[in-house]
Amino acid sequence: MREKHRPVYSSDKGRLCPTCTQPVASCRCNKKKAVPPPKGDGVVRIGRESKGRKGKGVTLITGMTLNPDELKALAADLKKLCGCGGTVKDGVIEIQGEQRQTLFDALQKRGFKVKLSGG
Repeated sequence: MREKHRPVYSSDKGRLCPTCTQPVASCRCNKKKAVPPPKGDGVVRIGRESKGRKGKGVTLITGMTLNPDELKALAADLKKLCGCGGTVKDGVIEIQGEQRQTLFDALQKRGFKVKLSGG
């Protein structure tokens, strides 16, 4: 049996949601639901990793129990503090280079319980 075909574009409305056929901007079926922050033990861990990065080291911050928007804002502040680049991937903040002590001090000042992990 053939499935029903639905329009995915309209010249007057633009791109349409394939599920509800409403314009993507006002789609009612794909509304992002609030994602609860990840559960952890309350300890923020700061480590260094270079595996799979062609020898380039990055500082990883794990265990943050912030929502994604707050995590991105915190990452932006930390990157400015360190004067380097970085990103947020899967709830982990990656800061380029060896920045463990700088990040340790900054996160402690913000009230997080912080531990250095790794060697």
